[in-house]
Amino acid sequence: MKKIVLHGRKVVGGVAEGEALVTRDTISGWGGIDPVKGIIIERRHELCGQSFKDKVLVFPGVKGSSGGSGMFHRARHAGTAPKALIFNEMNTKAALIAVVTHVPAVTGLDQDPLKVIQTGDRVKIDADAGIIEVTKKQS
Repeated sequence: MKKIVLHGRKVVGGVAEGEALVTRDTISGWGGIDPVKGIIIERRHELCGQSFKDKVLVFPGVKGSSGGSGMFHRARHAGTAPKALIFNEMNTKAALIAVVTHVPAVTGLDQDPLKVIQTGDRVKIDADAGIIEVTKKQS
């Protein structure tokens, strides 16, 4: 199996492993997710109706208000949060979502994760070391 290693910087430390859920659309917590079900509910989002529960969520960044972090906080308490977060655009909203979700999170990668990682790939994230190992899904 082909393995790819990406290097980035820690937002929230920790280690996690799981199946990737990748979107090229930004994520909005407020009105964009259902924290109880752990699904994307934004109607125009490419992942609308899909679950991020126990997935490694790979996305470009966060849109909307900082209130969206409250929805990810609720998802954590409901047991529906992603296992880890990998994103491109670091801003205060993205940092806040990473912190309140309490999962390993990495940004600032040496390769664009949206081009390297596909939904269904196996991803191991060591946020403390800033290392992401991607095992490509079988064709």
